[in-house]
Amino acid sequence: MDQLGFDFGVEQPRKLVKVTPAKLGTFEDCRRRFRMTYLDRPQPQRTGAWAHSTLGAVVHNAMRALFDLPAAKRSPQRAAVLVTEQWKDNGFADPEQAAQYRARAKGWVTEYVERHDLSEDPIGVERWVSAPVSGKPGAQPTMIVEGRADRIDLREGELVIVDYKTGRRPPDDDDARYSQALALYAVAASRTLRKPCHQVELHHLPSGTVATAEHSTESLQRQLKRAEESAEDLRTATDTLAAGGDAEELFPARTGKHCSWCDFRPSCAAGQQAAPASQPWDLLAP
Repeated sequence: MDQLGFDFGVEQPRKLVKVTPAKLGTFEDCRRRFRMTYLDRPQPQRTGAWAHSTLGAVVHNAMRALFDLPAAKRSPQRAAVLVTEQWKDNGFADPEQAAQYRARAKGWVTEYVERHDLSEDPIGVERWVSAPVSGKPGAQPTMIVEGRADRIDLREGELVIVDYKTGRRPPDDDDARYSQALALYAVAASRTLRKPCHQVELHHLPSGTVATAEHSTESLQRQLKRAEESAEDLRTATDTLAAGGDAEELFPARTGKHCSWCDFRPSCAAGQQAAPASQPWDLLAP
């Protein structure tokens, strides 16, 4: 009807903005890093591999491969072999350091399988979940939250989000409770798989710590509201940039000690001035 010159004043529905926990987290931490990660093409120069990221990826891939096996074959010994099969040396100081952490990672997954009953098949491993949601109860969706959960268990009729961690510091229950990523996974998993989901867990393999939180409908809604606010700011900045806005004003750098290990440090003068460069292996779990 527009082509015939008619204008009935009907506002077209806004396209829902798609967000992942990683996108929202990056946007909140540093808008310049968000722009360089998701918007700038060609992508600016990055650092090389980080050993702690390599280590985390190896452990995650080994745990995923473990659940690809029949339950009877999910033994501690097989888990250790999977670490060897998935191993990469990227980011480590030298072959000796890589070998040391390969041995540690094998020990972590071995002990994890010994401590936990893995005989039940999860309802999802590296499962992509997605759902249209709003920050206000009962309102029309304003965004689509999505992402890939490490593991989704089904326990007594309810879903449980499990996230593996290999970092330097063992998480506590508050880390699980206030994690926006875990809350968004819980909401998206519940909508995708049509089962209730309130419990979220952080499984820290180096220490054997399991941090747990039980969300209420209200606490999940608070996380959605926070995500909606960030998503709206993200949408506004991105749309304004596409319309010719100033990239430096819309996506300023947020400097601090985290600039030491930012992937885009080679392309960010502000980050280089804010903090000294970390070695690729500095963030390994001690």
